[in-house]
Amino acid sequence: MSRYLVTSALPYANGPIHFGHVAGAYLPADVYVRCMRMRGHDVLYVCGGDEHGAAITIGAEKEGIGYAEYVARWRAEIKHTFDCFGIEFDIWSGTSICPQHTELSQEFFRRLDQNGFLIKQTTEQLYCENDSMFLPDRYVLGTCPNCEHRPARGDECPNCGSWLEPLKLKEPSCKTCGGSPIVRETTHWYLDLPKLRDEHIGEWFASKTWKTNVQAFVTQMLEELRSRPITRDLKWGVPVPPEIADGQEDKVLYVWFDAPIGYVSMTAELTAKRGEPDAWKGWWQSPDTRLVHFVGKDNIPFHALVFPAMLYGVRQDYVLPWAVPANEFYNLQGSKFSTSESRTIPVDAFFGKYDPEAARFHLIASMPENSDSEFRWEEFQTTVNASLAGTIGNLVTRVLRFIDKHFEGRIPALSEALVPELDRAILEECGEISDPGASIEAYRFRRASEELVANAAVANVFVDRLAPWALRKTDPDRAAAVLTTLCDYLALVARWMVPFMPGKAQAIWEMLGQKGSVAESGWPELPTANSWRSLSPGQELGEVEGLFTRIDDESVAQEIAALEEGATES
Repeated sequence: MSRYLVTSALPYANGPIHFGHVAGAYLPADVYVRCMRMRGHDVLYVCGGDEHGAAITIGAEKEGIGYAEYVARWRAEIKHTFDCFGIEFDIWSGTSICPQHTELSQEFFRRLDQNGFLIKQTTEQLYCENDSMFLPDRYVLGTCPNCEHRPARGDECPNCGSWLEPLKLKEPSCKTCGGSPIVRETTHWYLDLPKLRDEHIGEWFASKTWKTNVQAFVTQMLEELRSRPITRDLKWGVPVPPEIADGQEDKVLYVWFDAPIGYVSMTAELTAKRGEPDAWKGWWQSPDTRLVHFVGKDNIPFHALVFPAMLYGVRQDYVLPWAVPANEFYNLQGSKFSTSESRTIPVDAFFGKYDPEAARFHLIASMPENSDSEFRWEEFQTTVNASLAGTIGNLVTRVLRFIDKHFEGRIPALSEALVPELDRAILEECGEISDPGASIEAYRFRRASEELVANAAVANVFVDRLAPWALRKTDPDRAAAVLTTLCDYLALVARWMVPFMPGKAQAIWEMLGQKGSVAESGWPELPTANSWRSLSPGQELGEVEGLFTRIDDESVAQEIAALEEGATES
C-alpha cells in the first residue's frame, strides 16, 4: 500500500466553472482517488478556492461588494458544480478562509529568502494617476508584442499563450478607468528560478517520464527560465512578512505564489480539524508520499516547475510531485467554452434534464488526455444510448428482471458440475476482460471507460449465447446456473463502475441484494476460473430498476439550437 496526496488546481474564485474545467482537472482526480482507495491505498484529496489576486479585486469592485463576500459567493457556486458531478474532496476550503494559509505562505517566503532564492529589486511599473495605484498585471490591457493580439493582459496573451510583462505591452491602458498609465519605480521580490533550476530542479525534472505534453512544455520553459516576481502592489492578498517588508508593507504575495501553498495549508486545516494539527507534515514531508497534481494545460508551468522549485527551495524536506497528469483543453461543439459569450452548458438546467452520472461517464470517455477534445451533444447521446443504456443498463435489467419474475427474486441455485463450463464460457469465450483500474492508475481514463463498457459487453454476449429464457423450459438447472453466473459477473461490473459512476455502481450492488457500500468491497482482481464468484445462491434481490434514460434526437437538436442561439445573441 502506498500513500497518495492528490490535488486538483485550485479554481479561481472569480466566476463559474464549466464542463471544460471539470474534465480537465477535477473529474479525473475524483476517478483516480476512488480507484486508488479501492485498490487499498491511503489517499488524501485536497482542493479549494484560489481567492487572491487582481482579477478578484477587479470583479468585486465592479460589483461594488467586498472581496471576501465576492469570493465566498463564487466558492459556493464552484462547489455546487462539483456536487452536481459527484466530485468529492477530503477538504474543500479557500486561500482566504483557511486559518493556516497566511502563516504558511509567509513561512515559504521567509525560508526562500533565507536560503538565497529571492531577489529584491526596484523596477519600473505602470502607475495609474487616475486611480492612484500601481497596476498589477491583470489591471493592464494592451497589444501583445509577439502576435499583435488585442486585448492581451499584462501577464499573458490569450491568443498565443505567451507569458508577458505589462511594460512590454504595446499601447497599454488601465483596465479600471481606460486611461494611459505612466511609468514609476516600485520594489518587489522575485523567485530566482534559474538558480533553483541549476541547483536541483533541472536535474529532478530530467529524471521524470511524464506525459508528453508536460515534458515538452516544461523542457522548453527550462531553457528560457527567468526570475519571476512574487509580490504585487495590491490591497487583497497575503501580506509580505512584516520583518522582511522593510518599508514595503503595502505589498502582498502574488497570487500564483500563494495559491499552490494552499494545498499545504488546506491539508494542515484538515488535520487540525481531525485533532492532529501536525499530521499534515506526514503527508507533505514524508518520503513515502506520492504527490499527484491534476491540472489543465494552462497550469502545467506552475505545477511541474514553479511549485516544485518552491517546495525544494524552502529546504524542509517537502516531497516533490510524483506525477503531473495534465490534460489539454476541453471544448464545446466545435469551439471553446465561453461563459461571457454564452457558449456554455448551464449546470442547473443541464442536471435538471440529464443524468449526472451519465454526464460524468461521458466526460471521462471524451477527456482531453493527450490533445484537445470536446463535448458534442450527438456524442453524449451516443454514449448514453449505446454504452450506458444499451450495454450496461440493458444487461442489468434483462438479467435481474428475469430472475425477479421466474426465480422468486432470489439468486438461483448453482450446480457445481456446471461451474467449469460456465467459467470458461464467460471468462474466455465471450470477449476480452480487462482491468480498468490499471488504466486509471496510468492516467488513461478514456481507455478505462472503454474497458468498463467492453467488460459489460462480455456478459451480454454470454447471455445471448446461452439464452437462459429458453433453457428455463428445457434445462432449468442450467438456466439457473447461467443466471447465477451473470449475477456474480454483475457484482464485478458494479465494483469496476465505482470510480466512473459511484451512484449507479451502488444501485447495481443493492439490486443484487448486497449490503453496505460497494466502494468498500475493494477493487476486484481480474477473474480467473474458480476464484471470482462472490455471491450466495438464495440471496434475495433488491428492487430492480432501470439505470439510464435514453436521449432522443429531438432533445439533442433542441440543445444544439439553444447553444447556437445563445452564442449569437451574446
